[in-house]
Amino acid sequence: MEIKVLGSGCANCKALEKVTRAAVEELNLEANVIKVEDFQQIMEYAIMRTPALVIDEKVVLSGRIPKPDELKQILISNS
Repeated sequence: MEIKVLGSGCANCKALEKVTRAAVEELNLEANVIKVEDFQQIMEYAIMRTPALVIDEKVVLSGRIPKPDELKQILISNS
């Protein structure tokens, strides 16, 4: 599983990366978490707001930081 956290490096983007890495570890998922800060790469996903979460090239979340339980559910349902 490849997980990308899209964002410019703002506090919310960093927070989403942190909770995503924690959720991956708690769920013991085999996943590669990548932080994407390049604006051109982010625009390829046609999102309007950051932070965003992409799992295996599918945008699953945009514009907010989910609660830990919601994030775990997103990861499980997309694994």
